[in-house]
Amino acid sequence: MVREWGWALALVAAWYVVAQWGIHLFFGVGPGSGAWARDLAAHLLIGAVMFAMARSLARFAVAMGVLFSAFTLGNAIKLAVLGGPVMPDDFVAARNLFLLLEGWQLWASVAMLVLPPAFLAWMFAWRRPQAWAVLGLALAALSALLAQPAPAGAWLDARFGDWVWNQRGNYEMRGLPLHLVQESVRNFARRGAAPAAGDVDDALALLGSGQPDPFLKAAAGAAPRGGRNVHMIVLESFWDPTALNAAGLSADPFDPAFRRLWKAAGHARALSPVFGGYTANAEFEALCGFPVKTDAVFFEGRLRRDVPCLPRHLGEAGYRSVASHPNAAPFWNRINAYHRVGFEQYWSARDFVLDDMNGEFLGDASLYRQVLERIGPQLDGAQPVFNYVLTYFGHLDYPLNERRPERITTTDDNPLVRAYANTVYYKSRELMAFLGELRRRDPDAIVVLFGDHLPSLGWNHGGYVESGLLAPDRAEFDDEMFRTLVATPLVVIDGRRGPLRTGDLPIYALPALILDLLGDGRDTMLRFTARSNDVVRVRPLPGMHFAVEGRQLTVCRGGERLPGCEPSTAWVEAVDILKRDLFSGAQHALQAPARLRALQTVELEAADIAPESALEAGAGDPQPEA
Repeated sequence: MVREWGWALALVAAWYVVAQWGIHLFFGVGPGSGAWARDLAAHLLIGAVMFAMARSLARFAVAMGVLFSAFTLGNAIKLAVLGGPVMPDDFVAARNLFLLLEGWQLWASVAMLVLPPAFLAWMFAWRRPQAWAVLGLALAALSALLAQPAPAGAWLDARFGDWVWNQRGNYEMRGLPLHLVQESVRNFARRGAAPAAGDVDDALALLGSGQPDPFLKAAAGAAPRGGRNVHMIVLESFWDPTALNAAGLSADPFDPAFRRLWKAAGHARALSPVFGGYTANAEFEALCGFPVKTDAVFFEGRLRRDVPCLPRHLGEAGYRSVASHPNAAPFWNRINAYHRVGFEQYWSARDFVLDDMNGEFLGDASLYRQVLERIGPQLDGAQPVFNYVLTYFGHLDYPLNERRPERITTTDDNPLVRAYANTVYYKSRELMAFLGELRRRDPDAIVVLFGDHLPSLGWNHGGYVESGLLAPDRAEFDDEMFRTLVATPLVVIDGRRGPLRTGDLPIYALPALILDLLGDGRDTMLRFTARSNDVVRVRPLPGMHFAVEGRQLTVCRGGERLPGCEPSTAWVEAVDILKRDLFSGAQHALQAPARLRALQTVELEAADIAPESALEAGAGDPQPEA
């Protein structure tokens, strides 16, 4: 028996050495040298628990290899493509892989998700009491850890560290098992009670709700013109490849017409919450006016209430709101999420003729044509339209069909850079053809278009590193790299006035800007994050944020005391309170004006002062309104 235990632990150690060598060689990732001992110890502990439940050494060896390899490989791929390790929320979102992939990639993903539990069941000694006792002890230990997540998380952070703004750094100093345990405990600790009404009122007051808006000045001078159609076009992975100076592009991939349009808009950029993926977070911001700052898809588990986001807010003014995205309907929980934010109709892959496929992605020209065929008859109707289009063409790994031959060549050896440049060549031209027709038929409409996030151009920021735009590791970023990481082209067209010079805007600022252009002055949560007395254009990101004021960029990393970060940090915390209240809490913020007026009346009556006379005399400070 002792010999079998020795063999079991030796197998774990041997697997560990080979696995770490493999992910370093093929993906350029792995735990830091200072974490090897604790990471190996964590794997040995898990291996020991598994062997104590195993039917035989042979079955243990197979199950251990499958389980550890699936986690390690999945984590390495996410690190290399998106720059961050596997997080607890990824297990909830894993089912989306089945909707996104096809062919060998689909089957490989199915295997990574299905085989580990299957082999664990095959390994387990179902008739041995000792195996059930060990399983019970393991579950009891896990339950005890999660029963008190806040103190457990604090102890783990003190023992193993927490690099608040750099999850890749956390993985590198902890190793994968400890990282997953630590972040799972943190996830449970965040699921506390929803914000109380008093906390919500304090957050609203800090944000300056109801104060004059000093930021979104693009609409200044425009007469209120409600009832105009609104078209929002979210462009998959749309970005300017000419910034890749080391790529040796043979020509500018952008359509010259788009280049002129973007120049007229002052080369404005949308500041996205994500890099390389998680499009749904950019969508949430564009529709609901609140930033996402967690490394998880907000649509998947954090949007739990019906909310007056832009589609519902416009719907209350008589608009018909339609969302179009030629992907599988339930991807990123869009069926439920679109319903909660107020869309009346959602056209997904099953509603489009898939007649121009590039791999599994419908070409933009076909998508635009079919959308225009459906909404075209309504553009001149009595009911205005909110037309929301999310493209799918342009998704990694940037395939093109035979009708889209390669037009751009490169001198570097990064095939993704060349493939992406050619994808942008067609995306920009198909966009401008659609935009020309749309503006001809609907000249007074508001049109907002922006890229959802930067494209992934190879392991560890690949093509960006070659051109000096990004570092391979987040820990090596300078301040400007954080802005580069999330900045995509943005164009806002105010009907016949043409493109506006908005400057760089966080995506969550777009709903308030649209309402300003419509002259819509109704009370709305969509302006909560667009108004403040102290903070200008803050871009929250996981564990950090940066603030842009004029030409000044201030990067504030979580866990570090940095000069000039206090106002923006307080702003981010206040917004987080409102976001939890509105999207998964009691929605006190939606009743704040009535509640505050009632509170004021009670206070005045207690002082035996008539509300009207007190207001006329200017008694007291003005109360914030939502």
